[in-house]
Amino acid sequence: MRLVSAAQMRNIDARAINTFGIPGIVLMENAALAVVRGIKGLLSDDRNKTLRGRKAVILVGKGNNGGDGLAIARQLSVLEMEVTVFLFANPSTLSGDAKTNYNLFQNMGGKIVAVEDEKQIRLFKLALRQADVAVDAIFGTGFKGEVPELIAGYIDDLNKAEVPVVCVDIPSGLEADTGRVHNIAVKGDITVTFGLAKLGHFLGEGPLYTGRLIVDQISIPENVIAEERIFAYALTPDIVSPLIPARHPHGHKGTHGKVLLVGGSIGMSGAIVLAGRAACRSGAGLVQIVVPEAIVETVDLGVIEATVWPVKDYEVLTDNSWSLIEEKVRQANVCAVGPGLKQEESFLRVIENILKETDIPVILDADALNLISRNTSLLELRKGKGNLILTPHPGEMARLCGCTAGEVQANRLEIALSKSLEWGAIVVLKGAGTIIASPDGRVFINTTGNAGLGSGGTGDVLTGSIAAWIAQGVPPLGAACLGVYLHGRAADILKEQYGLAGFVASEVADYLPKSRKELEQ
Repeated sequence: MRLVSAAQMRNIDARAINTFGIPGIVLMENAALAVVRGIKGLLSDDRNKTLRGRKAVILVGKGNNGGDGLAIARQLSVLEMEVTVFLFANPSTLSGDAKTNYNLFQNMGGKIVAVEDEKQIRLFKLALRQADVAVDAIFGTGFKGEVPELIAGYIDDLNKAEVPVVCVDIPSGLEADTGRVHNIAVKGDITVTFGLAKLGHFLGEGPLYTGRLIVDQISIPENVIAEERIFAYALTPDIVSPLIPARHPHGHKGTHGKVLLVGGSIGMSGAIVLAGRAACRSGAGLVQIVVPEAIVETVDLGVIEATVWPVKDYEVLTDNSWSLIEEKVRQANVCAVGPGLKQEESFLRVIENILKETDIPVILDADALNLISRNTSLLELRKGKGNLILTPHPGEMARLCGCTAGEVQANRLEIALSKSLEWGAIVVLKGAGTIIASPDGRVFINTTGNAGLGSGGTGDVLTGSIAAWIAQGVPPLGAACLGVYLHGRAADILKEQYGLAGFVASEVADYLPKSRKELEQ
């Protein structure tokens, strides 16, 4: 699914109107009809397929979003709904297509309540109690900052009301480019957006407020959209499913890819075990694991399908491990470093050697990232090769960038993309709505996963899964997208069975085949 910023959507709208010749009033009418279809789908059932006699409350602002709301009010009235519009603007300030739709609705006897202060709040609460649906058309995609105090009070009452809410284009109070909510925003059950989905629907708090997203192209031609350079995408099945490689009927362990995992330490053997299990569950033909001598037996029993190689280091990997890693990495299709590693200073030289002396794709995770944050210039060793993947959580990304985790979270898209370009690496910034940024300027936002992934070891599972897909021949960017999507979907399957808490990382790994199978089907 393609995603655009507010400015990009304005560019597309302007071309549709000024170059292609679609009148703005036609686009507004198409937008209204799209929302009406969404309301029909929300309210209609086997017993009642008509909207006749149902009641709607529509909150309208002064801009084009408000114009959409007024057009929706007129269309619903034609369908014999009882519609009450609460107008958060002086009618004299309306202009253009919004003014036209205000006049049309008024001419057909539509009920409009001008909200001047808190005196109308009692009428608003009464209308909400009687309504079958509420429509939010206050602010559009150009909104930024805090919702004014008066409107915030009405939105608060709307959010508390037991009535389904349909948002027009984007929930009011939610920023279209960032997904930020500064003080309050409308919590929609459905959001009907126009042309293309917006970044804010998927970033930050966007998914919490958007509800189910419906995208309607409102008759904007594809060639008009194609003129805009679109760089952002939401990971959806239509993007991800073609990435799954076909399994040849005569394939064997040698043809299904060889993964090398490097990590583990005393007290952290579980991390490398989880990465190994995930690599096996994601279809890798051979999984080899290099660990300190003290945990060989634990790892060997934890991933009985893998081959485990001990180094001379006893508790934690140091630069003494390079000779064995050098031997094994030359037999592998991909090397992932970091799960359970710990931050032994001398191991930074091993990471440098891996980046400098090998050509296969490399994944750096966990303490491999914390080590390289001490000398990020080492990432230049891979620049231009397109085969380095970094998988930081916000804290690790903060250390890599020399900022705070809060700053990372406040600017996830910008930071992931800028650092991907700077380092020449694919950056997988984990968290709600994991972001996969590519050095070619594209960025992908994940749509799967849930809060149940907020437990120890799930990041190690992701590393092993991405490594397995690379080993099977999926290009690194595609493997990152595929691994992230399936990892999140496995958690969603577990959520359906157990709820949002209690399932663990090893179960996420074990559900990866089911997640893949669902996607294939």
